[in-house]
Amino acid sequence: MAEQAKFSIMKNGYNRYEVDDEIERLSKELETALGQVENYRRLTETANEQLTLIKEKYQKLTNQIEIREKAADDISRIALKEANRIISSAQNNADSIVQEAIATARVILIEIARISNEASDVKADMQTKINELQKTLDEFEIPTAMDEKWLKG
Repeated sequence: MAEQAKFSIMKNGYNRYEVDDEIERLSKELETALGQVENYRRLTETANEQLTLIKEKYQKLTNQIEIREKAADDISRIALKEANRIISSAQNNADSIVQEAIATARVILIEIARISNEASDVKADMQTKINELQKTLDEFEIPTAMDEKWLKG
């Protein structure tokens, strides 16, 4: 608040020139104050416009984030579903491979057992033949050879 002006007193009231000077000074002060108020009003409008723009940008960003989060959730859900499908397929394939390997192993073991039985039969048959051959060899008599003197003769 401004200091109250003091005027000289004259015959018909206050000194008109002092009052006029004070009114002019106060008018300039009022004009300056009104100019400042106008500047503040414009700054406030600008600030409000910027605030509105910022709020709009914020809302757009929030909407974009929501859209991206929804897309990320959808992608995650689809990826999980696909991963589960791949795992299930891999398990089925693994089960088939294991069953096929077991069946092949069973066939191989049966074949090994058959070959082993045949080998036992062949061994027994050969043992019998070797025994017979040994018997034949034992029974075979080599004639005695003549004396070499007779042959040189």
